[in-house]
Amino acid sequence: MGTPLIINGGKPLSGSVRISPAKNAALPILAASLLTPEPVILEEVPRLRDIEVMLELLSHLGTRYAWEGRSLYLETPEILRTDAPYELVAKMRASFIVLGALLARAGEGQVSMPGGCAFGPRPVDQHLKALRKIGAFVEEDAGTFRAEKVRPFRGRVVFDVPTVGGTEQVLLASALGDAEVTIVNAAQEPEVADLARFLRQMGAEVEGAGTSIVRVQGARRLAGVRGYRIIPDRIEAGTYLLAAAATRGKIRLLGVEPRHLDALLDKLNDSGHRLIADGDTLLFEATPNPVPFNVEAREYPGFPTDLQPIVGAYLATVPGTSLVSDRVYPERFTHAAELARMGAELQLKERTLAIHGRELFGAEVRALDIRAGGALVVAALAAKGESRIEGTDHLERGYENLVEKLKGLGAEVGRAEPRLEEAAD
Repeated sequence: MGTPLIINGGKPLSGSVRISPAKNAALPILAASLLTPEPVILEEVPRLRDIEVMLELLSHLGTRYAWEGRSLYLETPEILRTDAPYELVAKMRASFIVLGALLARAGEGQVSMPGGCAFGPRPVDQHLKALRKIGAFVEEDAGTFRAEKVRPFRGRVVFDVPTVGGTEQVLLASALGDAEVTIVNAAQEPEVADLARFLRQMGAEVEGAGTSIVRVQGARRLAGVRGYRIIPDRIEAGTYLLAAAATRGKIRLLGVEPRHLDALLDKLNDSGHRLIADGDTLLFEATPNPVPFNVEAREYPGFPTDLQPIVGAYLATVPGTSLVSDRVYPERFTHAAELARMGAELQLKERTLAIHGRELFGAEVRALDIRAGGALVVAALAAKGESRIEGTDHLERGYENLVEKLKGLGAEVGRAEPRLEEAAD
């Protein structure tokens, strides 16, 4: 469950914080390391639970890895196994994309139904439809998917809706070998573009990444990559910006890519806050009297679904009424009941959350997924009094050195002593 956090809120955040590399970009790049027998060296990899889960899975498949500081060395001379067992895949949805890499390198793969955050159904049907379309045989047996490459991958994949994982799955499957694949209605997220950039450095031809149409020409052999730097984590950056906004603070983000935050920055500008971007630095200064706004989370370059719960926590502190909905995951509101425990005035009706901003107060709450946890942290930082946040194992999946970074911004935050019943467990 993780050690609970204790936050004594109501104090404006102030200072500078360095943004970590993006977990959601690192995970598919780790999977891509399976495509070559040569070494891959990644610089500045975030030390997060999800990263460790992916490394455990890669190790099961045949990867040797080692940390050197924050750099990560990976090498997969050969694929030793082609099955991704349930106990690993169930911990994290992103692990499902190893299926594409296994098909490319070994010609077959077996992966269980993925797990991860529980905020509504996230089917893999688009992944399977795409793999079948380009030349894979895929069958399901009791929640396990077995796939085999029955011909060179070729063809045109048209996704019903843009899917980050589905797009990454096809990129991994088609980057190695005699493949010619076009992806239509591809996800345009920066993390997808970063995977494509990595695959190009390995030797694959990938055109159009970051747009809705991506073309892949596979390489007969992919080379290792040394010294690759993963893009900054836009969701972590957005979380700290919203925490500063909720506490009416002033902070500076270091090592950030402002262009990846356009949708959030536009909303914060509309709310009345001051933002100045200078290269990879972003200065944020909150207005004491912010204006509410409405949000519909949608595919990139729209407002990120991963920031939808967190922006809701900020809007709960803004006088007036805001409406929040999510086109990507319409049921993603596990945080709403917990925010209500902190005094937030919310009504969820027809998949739209109406938020009436007011002063929040400290309470005992529980995170049910990564970004719901981020929302509760933001609310607790803004709330008057002490909050106790349970379920911090979710936070540890997505936020590197969270306590230390918040302390660096002046927050009163620490880890709770275990209760007697927790210690007995």
